[in-house]
Amino acid sequence: IGDLNSRRGRIEGMEPGPGGTQIIQAQVPLAEMFGYATALRSLTQGRASFAMEPSHYEEVPREVADEIVTRSTGRALATR
Repeated sequence: IGDLNSRRGRIEGMEPGPGGTQIIQAQVPLAEMFGYATALRSLTQGRASFAMEPSHYEEVPREVADEIVTRSTGRALATR
């Protein structure tokens, strides 16, 4: 759960799964999910799996938008 939170995730629910497992439902921005499969395998010694499906579009926080613009143009935005 901590790893999902660090990826700007919002935990929506947890419920028991088969065989003593836990099913976690969360909303996480797609851009934050790249590399998650590798991280999840490392965190769980290969025992966990995950599935994703598109949910909705949402405006990114200002600091994230500024970082995207800086990376794509090579220069920072002027302070508004």
